Amino acid sequence: MIYAAVLAGGIGSRMGADKPKQFLEFSGKPVIVHTVERFMECDEIDRVIVVTPAEWCDYTRNLLVQYFGGPSSGPGKEMPDCAGKDSGESARITVAAGGPTRNETLMNAISVIEADGNLDDETVIVTHDAVRPFVTERMIRENIAAARETGACETAFPATDTIIETEDGKHVATVPDRSRLWMVQTPQTFRAKKLRDLYLRLTEEEKEVLTDAARIYVMKGEPVEIVKGESWNIKITFPQDIEIAEAILRRTR
Repeated sequence: MIYAAVLAGGIGSRMGADKPKQFLEFSGKPVIVHTVERFMECDEIDRVIVVTPAEWCDYTRNLLVQYFGGPSSGPGKEMPDCAGKDSGESARITVAAGGPTRNETLMNAISVIEADGNLDDETVIVTHDAVRPFVTERMIRENIAAARETGACETAFPATDTIIETEDGKHVATVPDRSRLWMVQTPQTFRAKKLRDLYLRLTEEEKEVLTDAARIYVMKGEPVEIVKGESWNIKITFPQDIEIAEAILRRTR
């Protein structure tokens, strides 16, 4: 099976809003709804797992019911932290509680797959930031194909600006060759069981330096394929990004 894990575990402190940034609206709908729609429209995706802070589970579930309707069915559809099982999410959508870090949040999504009885060597998990609402069907399908072929992939876009490295925040240490630098986006896609197994083999020190799941594979010497992203596949982080998202949506309609 192919699962999409929409990671909405952050609280968006840099946005300065009264709710996590994934719930802010642009073009009449919350950011997270725009994002989930992209995966619901892809017929290769069997189920979408939306992972959110535990205290926002009910809010998330009710929001998804509003836009996607239909009660869930069958066992193992939510993590224990999310109260209110069978309270009305779409049959293709599951709400789960996130963990204290991004990668533990991802492991919670894999626990949902395991509870479904579908965690095997062939299961693919497409992981994506809830606040990247402009992922395309092309990216999703190429991620799935790459994960099936290689076992792991991440979406990235060639760096268009010169990037410097600094050790103290005041002085330039090095200026890397821009032609070798790519900016990481999402989706990142993996064989779910292998991702879980590699994560469990990490030391606590290794876990502390993780910035994304693909780095788990790099640290363990496993190949990670690149799927080319798009310049407009932005991550909504700051207040001005909502205005940028409005402009991108108008242009891409």
